[in-house]
Order: sequence, then structure tokens, then C-alpha cells
Amino acid sequence: MVLDKLTGEVVYQNNASSPRKPASVLKILTAAAAYTHLSPTDSYTTSLWQGLDSKTVVIQGGLDPWISYDHKVATKMKRTSLSAIQWSAIEYLQENNSDSLQGTRILYNNLFPQDIAVIKKYLKFRKVDIELKKSTSKAAVNQSTALITTSQSPQLSRIIDWALTWSDNLLSDRIARAAADSAGFTRDFAGVQRTFKKLLTDFNIDASGLVVKDGSGLSKANRLTAVQAAQLLLALSKDAKFEPLLRGLPIGGVTGTLTDRFLETAPSAVGLVRAKTGTLNGTTNLAGFVESGEHEYIFVIISDQHSKSYTVTKRVRATVDRILGKIANPLLPEIPVLPPIEESATVITP
Repeated sequence: MVLDKLTGEVVYQNNASSPRKPASVLKILTAAAAYTHLSPTDSYTTSLWQGLDSKTVVIQGGLDPWISYDHKVATKMKRTSLSAIQWSAIEYLQENNSDSLQGTRILYNNLFPQDIAVIKKYLKFRKVDIELKKSTSKAAVNQSTALITTSQSPQLSRIIDWALTWSDNLLSDRIARAAADSAGFTRDFAGVQRTFKKLLTDFNIDASGLVVKDGSGLSKANRLTAVQAAQLLLALSKDAKFEPLLRGLPIGGVTGTLTDRFLETAPSAVGLVRAKTGTLNGTTNLAGFVESGEHEYIFVIISDQHSKSYTVTKRVRATVDRILGKIANPLLPEIPVLPPIEESATVITP
């Protein structure tokens, strides 16, 4: 489906009202819901505290969606390092319980299941006898006495930008749940579905046929129509609040998941396409914006019934690129990709 961004006029459509597998195109809805129900300046704090006695430390989590399990990555990207938090917890307990760690414990709240699994694995690796126990938020605060260390995540706008640019699945799922919670729904995928339906209906977009099983697009049970995706992109483009979201979309041949696209398949479109990819086995999608001279178009291409082979996927992707290349520069023929010319030794004649 293709829309004129300025007028909203339908330029082309084919089977656009059929619910299809969106794959990671669904992340556009996740980001839009986040900008609707959360503040882009929000950040998440994770802190480690001394407990009521020397045998206890408390991790007050903030459900940080971007907490990192790799300390080097966390340092480089200024994200919270769970490695540093858990290391500091063990160090404190060892320093204050030199005789034995028996009876020591780490209380925690507001951590994701994956975070907890990482801590358990680390404790096992270190071979330390420390109990890991869940606490309520109120109890965690009441049992915290002195701060040991604290860390704050980047602002939510940067987190969303990363999720869109690099199509981060875990991050997108967590953001979607947070948006659902803030919207007043349950912090699960049933709540996410209700949040996404509200998002569409609030923009006067018919949400019929929408099925949401996650916030990332990984589930093959998700369903979205090209009309819904295109009309949402049109609505987002007319509201300044969503400008950061649109800037976070990968640029063809330049950034993110589109870094290697268009360079050979449609060179005329390099730098002119901003779009979200969506790929599953047998599914190759792309949705976003393409510039064409002084005009700009919104497009949604969903191909979710082709063969699962890599060769077919690559061919479908190239076809999509060439279609957008024609839209970007309709008067220019596509530049053929020629095989490299083998260099020969220079011949010097007298």
C-alpha cells in the first residue's frame, strides 16, 4: 500500500485490508504506544542498598528495559550494568561476613525474570552460598538503610530509538508492557493488545483484525493490515510528539537494519527510505517513508507467504528495494550491478 504523505490519498493498494503477519513492523506500534503513554524523558533507576543487618543487601529495581548483562557494553553505552550491581552485592556481603556467607541474602524487587536468572547463574558461578529472595516494593524500601551503589538508564527516547533502529526484540517487548501498564492495562501481552487497539482507535483507525501476542513481532500469530500500518504512519507524521519515533526508523543504505539494503539492489533509493523492517521465516516486510523529489510517500509492503528459503527471502527483499527505488527516482533507470572487473598487470611498451 502507498499513500501520499501530504494528502493521505491512496496511491496504490492491493489486498491492503487483509490481516497479515507484521513481524517487526509491529515495533512501530510499540514505539507509538510508548510515546503516547510514557514520557520520553523517563529513565529507570536500579540501586543496591545495605539491609537491616550485615547479612542482607537489597536491590531496588526499576524494571529497566535496557539493563545490560555485559559490563563492557553497559559502560560504553552508559546503560545500567547488572554485572556491576551483582558484583557489588557479593563484595559487600563478603567484606561484612568474613567467617561465612551462610544466612546471607539478596532481596530484590522490580527486576525482569531474565535479570533474576542472570543473577542466579552468577551466584552459582561464583559458588557462593547467598540466598536470592523476592521482596515487595514497600518491603524493599523499608529494609534498605544505606546506599551502596546506584545506576540510571538513558532516557526512554534513546531506548526506543535503539529498539527501532536495530529491531531489538526483548527491549521492544519490555517497552510494550511498560506502555500497557501506564495506559491502565495489565502488564502482559493481553494488556499490550488492548493498548495497541486503543492506539489505533484513538487515531480513528479501524482496529478490526488486529491480533497482538507480543510487542516485538516475533510471534507468527500477530496480525496487522497494511491499511492499519499505513494510516498509523500517516497519523504519526502529523503529530510533532512522534517526530523522535520517525527519526529512529532505519535509513536505507545508511543506518540500523537497513545499513546494507539498497546499496546494490536500488542505489537510487539510498538515503531516501526511512522504514521498519520485518522478517520471519517466510515473511519479508518493510513499512515507512520514501522521498521522491519534492514528494514523500508512506508505504507498507507485507509479504508473509513466500518460501522460507534464504534464496527466496533475499530475492523478495531485492524486489522490495527495487520497487522503492522506482518510487524514489521514477525517471531514472535502475543502475545495473556489474560483476567486478579483474585487474590485469600494467603493460609497458617501449
